[in-house]
Amino acid sequence: FWVPHVAHGMSAFNYDPPTYKVFRSVKDFGAKGDGVADDTAAINSAIVFGNRCGQGCGSSTVTPAMVYFPPGKYVVSAPLVLDYYTQLIGDAIDLPTLIMHPDFKGGLGLVDSDPYGRGGQSWWANQNNFYHQVRNFIIDTTKVPASKKVHEATGIHWQVAQATSLTNLHFKLSTEPGTQHYGIFMENGSGGFMSDLTFDGGLFALWVGSQQFTSRNLTITNARTAIFMNFDWGWTFKGITISNCKTGIDMSSGGENDQSVGSLLLMDSVVKDTDTMIVTSTSNNSMPVGSGALVIHNVHLTNVKYAVTSPTGKVILKGGSKVIKSWGQGREYNHNGKGRFGQGSLPSPSYPDVLLDSNHSNKVFFERPKPYYLDVALTNFVNVKAEGAKGDGKTDDTKAIQSTLDKYAGCKVIYFPAGTYLVYDTVYVPPGSRIVGEVWSVISATGKKFSDPTKPKVMFQIGEPGDHGVAELSELLFSTHGPAPGAILVKINIRDPYGEQGAVGLWDVHFRIGGAIGTKLQGYNCNNSVTSSIRNCFGSFLLLHLAPTSSAYLENMWAWVADHDLDGSDQISVYNARGILIESIEGPVWMYGTASEHSILYQYNIVNSKNVVMGMIQTKTPYYQSTPPAPKPFSSVANFHDPDYSHCAATSITCPMAWGLRIVESSDIFVYGAGLYSFYISYDSTCLGDQHCQDSIVSIEQSPNKVYIYNLNTIVADSMINVDNKSVVLEKDNRASFSSTIAAYLVK
Repeated sequence: FWVPHVAHGMSAFNYDPPTYKVFRSVKDFGAKGDGVADDTAAINSAIVFGNRCGQGCGSSTVTPAMVYFPPGKYVVSAPLVLDYYTQLIGDAIDLPTLIMHPDFKGGLGLVDSDPYGRGGQSWWANQNNFYHQVRNFIIDTTKVPASKKVHEATGIHWQVAQATSLTNLHFKLSTEPGTQHYGIFMENGSGGFMSDLTFDGGLFALWVGSQQFTSRNLTITNARTAIFMNFDWGWTFKGITISNCKTGIDMSSGGENDQSVGSLLLMDSVVKDTDTMIVTSTSNNSMPVGSGALVIHNVHLTNVKYAVTSPTGKVILKGGSKVIKSWGQGREYNHNGKGRFGQGSLPSPSYPDVLLDSNHSNKVFFERPKPYYLDVALTNFVNVKAEGAKGDGKTDDTKAIQSTLDKYAGCKVIYFPAGTYLVYDTVYVPPGSRIVGEVWSVISATGKKFSDPTKPKVMFQIGEPGDHGVAELSELLFSTHGPAPGAILVKINIRDPYGEQGAVGLWDVHFRIGGAIGTKLQGYNCNNSVTSSIRNCFGSFLLLHLAPTSSAYLENMWAWVADHDLDGSDQISVYNARGILIESIEGPVWMYGTASEHSILYQYNIVNSKNVVMGMIQTKTPYYQSTPPAPKPFSSVANFHDPDYSHCAATSITCPMAWGLRIVESSDIFVYGAGLYSFYISYDSTCLGDQHCQDSIVSIEQSPNKVYIYNLNTIVADSMINVDNKSVVLEKDNRASFSSTIAAYLVK
């Protein structure tokens, strides 16, 4: 495994960058990994080393850590507590095993992302617990008695928010009768992503709840209940295999009259040798009326007694051995805005072949795990610092980065050690580029060339129009170093090579505008109480642009314009013009577990596009809107297909606000789960109580064919969906536990 053998980076804005260690191996802190010695203290020492952000620290970006576990068996007798901005990384070729000691004590999981202190106060607010990752482990609780109390035999306590992930983990839980073992316990949170996990045994493989979440490629065997849903606003499960379980998914929490689950979507999945696939408490009379939305797409059953039942065993959908093409329950709407509660088959769309996995017989949407480069020799990695880049947050690294890409694209993996790389001009990424960072290496736009919003300029340009080839980016974070209102941070022109899928992709690549040391957009100058020019708090022109010739695979991506300072405690106002613009004429575009928050004109804008699948997406409207009203302090630009807000009355304070999702002159658009939120009017949250913070949040324009939106959850926009400036779905008709929810909006 190449990771422990390469030179490691720095935290450019740490209090002592030369001595602070971003990368640390647990064996350097005394861990044995022999399956006998108790390695708990050594591992926790490795995690906290360097005066990191633990209990009592709200958040920090200057003490990131990658904690590496060589192959071995590590006995753990108390929780391994993740400080803020921590990655636990096992050897990806020979996975290390974390063995729970039979007398494990002291917490909610062998790995704990957010412990509870005295008085039941969690270390971090769950909605702000960003930047965590655990990957490449076997987690074994089988030495703990099966009858141990609940939560005393849990693999991972995972209460997190955006820019987090669990990947390539394998849980071994007790299969004895009466087992109380849990794989993952998640009682709260605000988003995240998990993929490529297996579970064997347990009372619950997953006992989970979060505002919105995406899970891909999970295999669960021999659990009493594979997945128990505590609560959610929206959760998308894709590529799930459940076998030999009593219950597949239990989403009946809260009962018929107080449903806790807003919506759940199960797609491209397999359930076999299981009594009941899904238990739901939703009916035509259940409350709230919008809660409990359930959509099932392309799910293959083998020897399943019941597909869907109520908690009392009433059969809602029969089981057997069959394929459920498209089935739903909840509020359903057609293109004319006619809504009703439905509990039955949905129209099955005709899926474009270009979106489907060409190597899979079940017609599933294509998916691809993050590349780990396990087949690449160490000599075929090139370090940009060895080629002259500094990553110190001070030096202009533009030429060194460009030279490295020009020299090695197509023949070596280009590695950015941890650090902050300042870019003063466009960096061109040639076809064949494979780029990987370390604990989200930061690439920041700065300087005069990115200062003029009337002449926008790309910072990271991936390919030229018409290019076909490979372009893989992972473990990076794109940002600005001070205001850059003329910067398009990333633009993708390239598309997959002929006959290939997913060769152009971003995995665990995030965007952060402001709210961190090194951005120069923090509490000291962009605090709401500070008298400061708005111009001093400009972000970028556009975060991500998928150009007309592009295709793209995007997985676990958070495009965040900061609303608060992660290295302080201030609420801040940062003015970023645009979120994600998609104008891919042919596609395909796959987006799994993406979010875009707090840009001024829109979060997602899909224009002149075809063959786009999204699941799950999440947005937030800027908290300061409509002071000023959108598009101010910027202007709408026709060449970039901006909304112009001409439909808004001059006196309205709830109309000129950012669109969460805008679809214009596009077709074959598939949205499998969306959480689009508006919490404030000019920082005043009383609008939540009034159920009126924004007029409308989804706009479909001149797109009369093949737009499919499933499990749409909004907060609190009067109109959930507008079509050609006319409201067709009203929030007041679809209120759920907190959001408003519909199961389906279908334009055939």
